[in-house]
Amino acid sequence: MRFLVILFVMLASAATAQDRRPSHCIALAQVPGIEYLHKASFREPVAEHAVRISYISHASFLIQSHDGLNAVTDYTGFLGVTNLVPDVVTMNHAHTTHWTTNPDPAIPHVLPGWGGYGLGIEHHLDLGSMLVRNVSTDIRSFGGVEQKGNSIFVFEVAGLCIGHLGHLHHEPNEAQYAALGRLDVVMAAVDGGMSLDVPTMMRVLKRLKAQVVIPMHWFEDWTLRAFLTGMSDTYLVENSGRSSLTVSLRDLPKTPTIKVLMPRYLQDP
Repeated sequence: MRFLVILFVMLASAATAQDRRPSHCIALAQVPGIEYLHKASFREPVAEHAVRISYISHASFLIQSHDGLNAVTDYTGFLGVTNLVPDVVTMNHAHTTHWTTNPDPAIPHVLPGWGGYGLGIEHHLDLGSMLVRNVSTDIRSFGGVEQKGNSIFVFEVAGLCIGHLGHLHHEPNEAQYAALGRLDVVMAAVDGGMSLDVPTMMRVLKRLKAQVVIPMHWFEDWTLRAFLTGMSDTYLVENSGRSSLTVSLRDLPKTPTIKVLMPRYLQDP
């Protein structure tokens, strides 16, 4: 009888593991490249095998798949003059500019980056064409440290691995780097004070080796310039003045590139 119980548990665990889509960003694989395309409006269809990323404000980005899925990072409750209801939003609670206590109840999936104090939280949301998962990190809190109070969210879509570092306050440890896996595109806070200091953030980004870095969470032009200057020895810097870009998995650029986007609230045509 005991053997049958153990066998049943083993079979149930195996079935659960099979139901959970594995992360292709963590798996070892040949890494194809990225091609950059540009669209005028977030309401325009996204090309097949591509992802559009629009910088909304501060740390909020709209990530869109070719089949119409919409995800918003560090959702504050306001996206602009639009009736868009995202399919999924992620939040971090370091400051009110990264979350809201009253998310739109019409949003199907609201993913906070924290759980009970110091306990963290785990997300593995499979939406078909998009997989959303997180890696917990610590944040400063009340003069101390709240363990697992921040999440780095990873969006796996169109073969790309897109990471949003949230309100990162420390360099990830080896286990956290391993859990992140390959990242092709990274949104990183570059203010140098409220989140991670610039030298440490530079070290993190060089370790992640993402082909595209999108700066966020900068308050003054000089903080952005300081970051760009510090990274210019290993990254090309492109500033088109646009608020969005579209990326697809094609030929990797020979040199990793920082793509500067200008924040702009969404506005329906």
